[in-house]
Amino acid sequence: MIAVIDYNVGNLFSVKNALDFIGEKAEITSEVSVLEKADALILPGVGAFPDAMHELKKSGLIETIHLQAKKKPLLGICLGMQILFDTGFEFEESNGLGLIPGEVDKIPAGNLKIPHMGWNALHFLNSSPLLEGVEDNGFVYFVHSYMAFTDDHYIAAYTDYNAKIPAMVQSGNVFGTQFHPEKSSEVGLTILRNFGRLAK
Repeated sequence: MIAVIDYNVGNLFSVKNALDFIGEKAEITSEVSVLEKADALILPGVGAFPDAMHELKKSGLIETIHLQAKKKPLLGICLGMQILFDTGFEFEESNGLGLIPGEVDKIPAGNLKIPHMGWNALHFLNSSPLLEGVEDNGFVYFVHSYMAFTDDHYIAAYTDYNAKIPAMVQSGNVFGTQFHPEKSSEVGLTILRNFGRLAK
């Protein structure tokens, strides 16, 4: 079973619906006992970095997330990916979960519109089990104004938007997608299927 973490910030039901569609048993939960029993965790997120961390602290789930990420796959989606990093600079400096080294700050978009919203291509950088069966240059759906700044070692795939934006990151059991796999058609569903296989 994949547990979708409910901490009052996120695309909970669209993620759950996508998992249902591909035949993965999933449960939306904020219960520590359910997270401990789950085979894998998904950390969704929509909104601002400091708000997400505030809600996570309020939920009392940070220690549980750290403990479970050492034992089983964890996937952060969009803002859920961003808070996997050490620090965020959206509105104010905020500590993240520190599960992947790096920082989150504004996209240096130049003359391009912010937020970066819509379909853009994935370009592979490092191998990842989540990219099995996905073609390089496949398109996925983004909605974000901030991006991760991290070493290339942690980047499985990136996209171009006046900058090389980490689109998929990983470190050990911890994975993140800046894009929304649940809204990214067959490419996104393949990535979710691959994540489901890691849980088995």
